[in-house]
Amino acid sequence: MVTQLQPQTDLEIIYPDSDGQPMADNTIQFRWITVIYYNLAWLFASDNQAFVAGDLLWYPVKNNNKLRQAPDVMVIFGVNKGDRGSYQQWQEDNIAPQVVFEILSPGNTKKEMNRKLLFYDRYGVEEYYLYDPYKNSLTGWLRDESWLDAIDQMNGWVSPRLGIRFEVTSDTLVLYRPDEQPFADYVEVQQQLEAMENRAMEAENRAVEAENRAVEAKNRAVEAENRATVAEEELQQERQRAKRLEELLREAGIEPHEH
Repeated sequence: MVTQLQPQTDLEIIYPDSDGQPMADNTIQFRWITVIYYNLAWLFASDNQAFVAGDLLWYPVKNNNKLRQAPDVMVIFGVNKGDRGSYQQWQEDNIAPQVVFEILSPGNTKKEMNRKLLFYDRYGVEEYYLYDPYKNSLTGWLRDESWLDAIDQMNGWVSPRLGIRFEVTSDTLVLYRPDEQPFADYVEVQQQLEAMENRAMEAENRAVEAENRAVEAKNRAVEAENRATVAEEELQQERQRAKRLEELLREAGIEPHEH
C-alpha cells in the first residue's frame, strides 16, 4: 500500500520582532524619540483605543516579512493598547498607523528617507513628521486624497489627529499639548512631580501644625473654663462659710455688722 504525502501548502511565516538596527544612533536622537513617545503615551493614556509605539516593526502586508518599517514613533487609533512584538496590520483590523515620526541622525541617507516616505505614502499613513535636530529642521506631510502632500508651513502647525502644535524656535523644536503645556522629558516630569510632592507635603505639614495649634488652643480654653469653674465653686463655698458664720454670730447674740 502506497501512502501519498500531503503537500505542505501553508508554511508558517516568521515576522521577526527586530530588524537588527539600534533604536537610536546617538543620545540626541534617543532623547527626541523618548520625549515624543512618552508625551504622546501620556496624552492618550486614558484612550484605550489609541496605541503609541516606539521603534516597533510594522508589517503592512500578510505573508511578506520583508516589507516592513520601524518608525521612531507611531500612533494608531482604533486598536487596543497592549504589548506587541511587532505590528502586523492584518491582525489589527487592517488599520494602518495614522501618524508616524522620524528623527534624523547623521547616519540617515537621503535615499533611505525617501524610501521611508514612499513606504508611508503607499501604506496609508495620514500624517508624517520628520525632524532633524542637528539642523533644527522640521518637515511634515499630510494625506490629501490618496497621497501624502508636503505641509507648506510647519511652524505653528496643529496635527489634525493628535491636536498637538509644532513651534520651531531659533534653536529647537517645541511641541505643545492641546492644553498648551509643552512636551517635557522624563527628567523634567520627575522634577515637576517631586516639586508637587514637596509642595503637597509642606501643605500637609502646615495643615497638621494648624490643627495642632487649634487643639492646643482648645485645650487652653478647656483649662481656662475649668479654672473658672473651680474659682466659681470656691467663691460659692466662701459665701456659704460667710453665711454660716453670720448665723453663728446671731445665735451668740452678736450682729455680724457690729463685729
